[in-house]
Amino acid sequence: MKKTTQFRNLIASKQLEFIMEAHNALSAKIVEEAGFKGIWASGLSISAALGVRDNNEASWTQVLEVLEFMSDATSIPILVDGDTGYGNFNNARRLVKKLEQRSIAGVCIEDKVFPKSNSFIKGEEQPLANIDEFCGKIKAMKDSQSDEDFVVIARVEALIAGRGLKEALQRAEAYRKAGADAILIHSKRSDISEIEAFVKEWGGRHPLVIVPTKYYSVPTERFRKLSISLAIWANHNLRSSIKAMRETSNQIYLEESLINVERTVTPLEDVFRLQGMEELAAAEKTYLAASEKNMNAIILVTKSGYHPILKDQIHQLNTFGIREIHKIEVSEGNRQNPKNGDVYALYSARDQIGENTIISNSEITYKEYIIEELTKENNKITILVDPDYEWKDSPQYFVKGKIPYSKWLYDQTSDFIEMTDKPVRDQTHGEFIGLWSVSGKGAGVFKNVLEKLARRKDFKQLSLIDLFTAIQSVHPISIKYTNGSWLDRKTFTKIQKDGDIND
Repeated sequence: MKKTTQFRNLIASKQLEFIMEAHNALSAKIVEEAGFKGIWASGLSISAALGVRDNNEASWTQVLEVLEFMSDATSIPILVDGDTGYGNFNNARRLVKKLEQRSIAGVCIEDKVFPKSNSFIKGEEQPLANIDEFCGKIKAMKDSQSDEDFVVIARVEALIAGRGLKEALQRAEAYRKAGADAILIHSKRSDISEIEAFVKEWGGRHPLVIVPTKYYSVPTERFRKLSISLAIWANHNLRSSIKAMRETSNQIYLEESLINVERTVTPLEDVFRLQGMEELAAAEKTYLAASEKNMNAIILVTKSGYHPILKDQIHQLNTFGIREIHKIEVSEGNRQNPKNGDVYALYSARDQIGENTIISNSEITYKEYIIEELTKENNKITILVDPDYEWKDSPQYFVKGKIPYSKWLYDQTSDFIEMTDKPVRDQTHGEFIGLWSVSGKGAGVFKNVLEKLARRKDFKQLSLIDLFTAIQSVHPISIKYTNGSWLDRKTFTKIQKDGDIND
């Protein structure tokens, strides 16, 4: 439901409704979480939060900027304190257009002269607007709105200014006829006698709004008996925040320490939650480039190294946007004796394993799109397997998946079952090419497995078969099939010698 429709329903409700003051996006979110159906964007509170007086010292465009943040942060309607409309009818109708553009549900304007002063500061001395001029302003605002549910509330200041009940009724009726959607009758008395007298004479001809700031001790049930449509709790979030900030600042100043304050203030995690950090984290996985996702890469490099192919691999990672690359040395070995092999090297680099890490053998190179395919896998450990394999003398790892590549019609992904160093007829679905990714929850699982394996006496001799078997026992591993699009060192060297690849 549109915010304007939500608020119009509040005004038209047969029961007393409440909205709560907010002065920025954070306080607006807190109001919504508290359960309120609407927000009062208080002119006093917004001005105070900006460090200026409630005398139109904050321009209407500055107020609009605050409102835009408040509206973006919440899903409930906002009624803004529009003061006098920031000028004549022309300023007021432009204000309506700008409020609608920011999904503000309604505006309340008061019948005083611009620039206005707060009603509770020498209210009797403040001049009121000419009735006809104010009615013209209301008409202009209603004529300029594009959303039929946008609400314009006329605030009557006659009782504040000491003009009496008769003028208050006269003004309210004129504003009703001019098109105002509701009347806010304002009073600074500590009792409800003025409001009761007005309600009695008003006779329910139009929705009434009140602001019980001064008559706060009056039981809310009295408002219900008077058939008030809406009560505004007008400034208490601002005032309570001032008290809390003052106490915290004084305490830290006197104690020169945070030890007694930290346990009494809101945890940072709650601040991050109110800021919407969880949504951002989810969006980053979908929209950000690799470099902006805090992606990194670990390349397992043998002591002898192989600089041309390693150089090409680093280039591909950089092209994809991965700038943080850790080259970890792996000692030479063979299939029977992998001395201080890949698992030991990965353990030494465990602090570099994050929630978006590519891990690669230095003896291969590949096309950039393969990395992109790997990064689509969230909360997983994913290995890249080529179904078109061949037996070589050099060390290889062969993989059996739950479903072979040939059985997939749409998505070349399967669940890992086991890995071996020798192909088994009808049970081998491809060759692990030496490239894999760790993302999301998989990073924590992977590091925990490394810590457990490190306790074994034969830890330095463990191979990737041992590692993936251990991971598989506690967390599923995904297979991403890729048919070609990569080269091993032997093939790369041959092509380079033939002149097809430049250094």
